[in-house]
Amino acid sequence: MDLNTLRNSFLGRLLTEPADMAAFLTDWRGKWTGRAIAVAQPDNTEGVATVMRWCHAHRVPVVPQGGNTGLSGGATPDTDGLALVLSLTRLNKVRHIDPVNNTIEVDAGVTLQQVQEAAREAGRLFPLSLAAQGSCTIGGNLATNAGGVQVLRYGNARALCLGLEVVTAEGEIWDGQRGLRKDNTGYDLRDLYIGSEGTLGVITQAVLQLFPLPASQVVAFVAVPSPAAAIALLQLAQARLGSSLTAFELMSDACIALVEKHVDAARLPLAERSDWYVLLEVSDTQGESEAGEAIEGLLEAGMEQELATDAALSSSLSQFKALWALREDISESQGAEGKTIKHDISLPISNIAGFVTQTSEALSEAFPGQRLVVFGHLGDGNLHFNLSPSPDRCGTEHVAEFLALEAPINTLVHDAVMVHQGSISAEHGLGVLRRDESARYKSPVELKLMRAIKTALDPLNLMNPGKLLP
Repeated sequence: MDLNTLRNSFLGRLLTEPADMAAFLTDWRGKWTGRAIAVAQPDNTEGVATVMRWCHAHRVPVVPQGGNTGLSGGATPDTDGLALVLSLTRLNKVRHIDPVNNTIEVDAGVTLQQVQEAAREAGRLFPLSLAAQGSCTIGGNLATNAGGVQVLRYGNARALCLGLEVVTAEGEIWDGQRGLRKDNTGYDLRDLYIGSEGTLGVITQAVLQLFPLPASQVVAFVAVPSPAAAIALLQLAQARLGSSLTAFELMSDACIALVEKHVDAARLPLAERSDWYVLLEVSDTQGESEAGEAIEGLLEAGMEQELATDAALSSSLSQFKALWALREDISESQGAEGKTIKHDISLPISNIAGFVTQTSEALSEAFPGQRLVVFGHLGDGNLHFNLSPSPDRCGTEHVAEFLALEAPINTLVHDAVMVHQGSISAEHGLGVLRRDESARYKSPVELKLMRAIKTALDPLNLMNPGKLLP
């Protein structure tokens, strides 16, 4: 095959030198490193189509990649060196904003933060919010159906997308760029590609939903005695606050202790520690005083019902950011502590308290000495149920010993997730990390249907092979 022919056939860059390709061949966590024949960076959709046609003609596997911030290895090539990495970062234009229709049309390589900022400049809100928003791209967010902290009110990436433009495995362009909230004219092709992790086609553009900017935002950091109390407080908050409740996060004291240890500015904003904390946000279309009164009324009721023991409210932008930082800095702080064993799970909210109690006890009995680091989006049932070594065994000499526990710990946790009617991947995707484990829990009928879709849209199995499906 002639890479020079490809290089000269599209607008963009084709990287073939090892030093130039290196940043595209290792995932964000440094867990996987692969090889590739080249990294293509087209400048536009037609360039993507040209690359896909060339790959289809030469039977070259393609690994689509956005900001390369994924946590499941879904955007990293394997080690055989036969694939081409297709980077979408040069497709980076905000195409159009329609404030009347409350939509924004963007290229797949636009970062999430750029979409948020463009929406805000137009007096609108794009509510998807992730820790990696400065570098993750909209194409990647949609390919993995990203979640984040405001799913409770606004939904995940799928719920925020109205239309797509996609390049197929054969290099054809499907224009589904429709800013419609109702379109009942057949199969929903958009939903096939969202969450497909680049295994069916390449997302190149998207039409996204926007919302009015909130007039005020207030956050409360609340001590609660248990996950069960946190769930009861969530129910109370939903009853009293309705749609103004935009986020409801749960975190254990172990999480906050790690943040205090590794982030200089972090301080527990309460007089006494608690085993568990909740961070809840209220967004109001009126003003700060109305939002503050609403959240104060909720907390008074929660304390009267012994669902909360103490709370701190933000009264300024700096306090708002400082309280949110206690939640947002957990993942990075756990990483700074050492190696981790991560589980991105979802459960019916009604089953979370029982899952946490029973699975924590089972882990303590089977794997004594490991630290549970539990946090997540309680409002939508998504927990990050992670483990770290005990403080005295965080050194490099204990890494192999800890990581040897990963497979049996995963089995214990994921079996418990199934018992509690949950999912082993809530927002990170399957990639290669959870690909084979997922197959253990899916029915033969479900796997058969998924493979049929894959075969129909990518009969040569060139689109991100080895990801998502076993």
